[in-house]
Amino acid sequence: MPQLTYGDIKTAADRIAGHIRPVAVAPLDPGAIRTAHRDPLDDRSSEPCEVWIAMEFMQHTGSFKARGAVNFLRAHQDAGTLPDAGVTIASGGNAGMACAWAAGRQGVTATVFLPANAPVVKVNKLRSYGATVHLVGEQYAEALAACESFAASTGALASHAYDHPLIAAGAGTLLDEIRQQIPGLDTVVVAVGGGGLFAGVATAAQHHNIRTIAVEPENCRALNAALEAGEPVDVSVDSIAADSLGARRTSAMALHAVRQDRTHSVIVPDTDIINARQALWDHRRLAVEHGAATALAALTTQPRHLSDDTPEFRQTWTSYTPSPGERVAVVLCGANTDPTSLLTPHTDPGPQK
Repeated sequence: MPQLTYGDIKTAADRIAGHIRPVAVAPLDPGAIRTAHRDPLDDRSSEPCEVWIAMEFMQHTGSFKARGAVNFLRAHQDAGTLPDAGVTIASGGNAGMACAWAAGRQGVTATVFLPANAPVVKVNKLRSYGATVHLVGEQYAEALAACESFAASTGALASHAYDHPLIAAGAGTLLDEIRQQIPGLDTVVVAVGGGGLFAGVATAAQHHNIRTIAVEPENCRALNAALEAGEPVDVSVDSIAADSLGARRTSAMALHAVRQDRTHSVIVPDTDIINARQALWDHRRLAVEHGAATALAALTTQPRHLSDDTPEFRQTWTSYTPSPGERVAVVLCGANTDPTSLLTPHTDPGPQK
């Protein structure tokens, strides 16, 4: 597969202009980011970095996925390659919703395959967009296999939740919108599932010499494992954020992107993801997915020592601490979640697969 380029992202930006919502950004209180053992978003610290949250969860369908879905379908529509059988996709929820929404706006039939344990809020929303929904297996890989079989038997156009240049290019349009609102941006922090958002954002960031921090849960780290192995590999999926970050294998595009200069892999524990999500609610009244809070957790997690006799030590960080004066944007990528779990502060609802 050809590597993603910044030109692909600029083309996507032109293609989706007027069809998606530009991202809004907001600064955190001065000194809000500190070590994880203290309340991460109170305003008493004097840490001299500047941190903004990019509120992409306000996008159509509640996540960044709308960008890639619009780019994918409009590119095929422009090329005359949309079949009568419509489009099909396998998804943990967000990519499926985006595909169904974009298809509906273009008068295209959408058939979506999800794991049987996908959040009810996502399943219901999918059906509200007019998609035909099939619940298959317990993990994304099983839903993907069913989707591929459906595409082969019906002739439907197979989209992908993350591993396609048009999908990743659409997601990457987010970075230039953030840059326009934060002059002198130094660093962007993004959560990683399969790697479509990361690949797109990191490609654009590389063009502008901006550092990219790729953040994954400890037990849901397809990109980090690929970095260790030197190639995409299958990983186990067992994290509170698995409903949106639960890809078993990353894309070759994402692995290529994480190997570039000024790009770093961070893994964080579920407990810190839960705390970061709760803090966003407690301090900002923002109800986001655990997957979105994973990005913020990189800045609020207590650094931990990794043994220097393992490959993980050489290429993995356990947190990210901005330098004095550094300008950082944290992408909050989705909000398709059950907000009732936020009403009791600091409650751990346990892992979801």
